[in-house]
Amino acid sequence: MSNFDQFHLDFYQSNYTVDDQQEGYNSYGSNENLCGSRKSQTGDQPPARAFAPPEMLLSSQSYTGQILQPTYSPDTHLGYADGFDDEPPLLEELGINFEHIWQKTLTVLNPMKPADGSIMNETDLTGPMVFCLALGATLLLAGKVHFGYVYGMSAIGCLAMHTLLNLMSVPGVSHGCVASVLGYCLLPMVILSSSAVVFSLQGILGTLLALFIIGWCSFSASKIFTSALAMEGQQLLIAYPCALLYGLFALLTVF
Repeated sequence: MSNFDQFHLDFYQSNYTVDDQQEGYNSYGSNENLCGSRKSQTGDQPPARAFAPPEMLLSSQSYTGQILQPTYSPDTHLGYADGFDDEPPLLEELGINFEHIWQKTLTVLNPMKPADGSIMNETDLTGPMVFCLALGATLLLAGKVHFGYVYGMSAIGCLAMHTLLNLMSVPGVSHGCVASVLGYCLLPMVILSSSAVVFSLQGILGTLLALFIIGWCSFSASKIFTSALAMEGQQLLIAYPCALLYGLFALLTVF
């Protein structure tokens, strides 16, 4: 037990006394007074400004938002909104205007209706492609696989009509306009090929119906060309080559 008591006293024994604690406290106070005197001396002098470029000062003064949060500018938001509102629709940018397609279709279906030259002079190929596909599909329903003939004769006919119209008209015409007009006027031929699915056209009735459809297509195409190219008095000269072209499609349909 004596050894344990001696170990206990030695473990808690320390050379640190109350006098040392008081002396340390006084030294800490003197250091604090020294720091305070230095602060008072430096406080009387004006603080030195660090050098900063004027761009940084302007940017720090103009920025009023928070970090990682951009400031809201109503003028910018309104500018984007006005820009989106002024943009045309996507289909119109792609050249697909359903209103003009419907007007061209009605002009072809009603040969007595006057054609609007500003609309008919557009290079719209949406309707012609649909009508060519419809003609090939109806011929396929009748047991005739003639897609290659339809597209081949359409391409050759467009090139021939383009050359002829440029020779006959003063302003000239583009390839897209010729293909658009000839393609839209192919709609009556689709009606003829649809009737070939129901009954045979190899007879007197079929021949008369084919001649009527050829005249319908050629008359509509010549009317549109004369109104779009300002070729008054030359409708019959334009209708003749158009009748030859649509006669080839009629031969495919009947035979």
